[in-house]
Amino acid sequence: MEKKKDILAGIIIIVALTLLTISTSASAQQQGVKRNDLQRHDLSIAGYETVQARIDFEPGAPAIKHKHPGEEIIYVLEGLLEYQVADKPPVTLKTGDVLFIPAGTVHSAKNVGTGIARELATYVVEKGKPLVVPAN
Repeated sequence: MEKKKDILAGIIIIVALTLLTISTSASAQQQGVKRNDLQRHDLSIAGYETVQARIDFEPGAPAIKHKHPGEEIIYVLEGLLEYQVADKPPVTLKTGDVLFIPAGTVHSAKNVGTGIARELATYVVEKGKPLVVPAN
């Protein structure tokens, strides 16, 4: 019985350390950026879904270079966000501006204002694939 308790305690420690490592690395990559998924629905197009999320950026906070397995449609709710899309010159958007990012296009964003910046992101993506894929 004592051996089972030791094995169970070891497993719990390994799982806890693994979760801590995953949590720490994810927060380090996205420090100052928080995504709040609002809704997710299957589309009438087989194999695709739509995801809508609000993304909040602290002042100066950058989103890492990444891509999505489908299109992203952005509406800036508040603040100033600078977007770098592929190899195009950066563009700065303010409250009420919109941006379309084609499927698989590497991009990043950064809050270049003095307060919180928020966007509403709508994704039309392949179902079952990771929503955000870090760029190489």
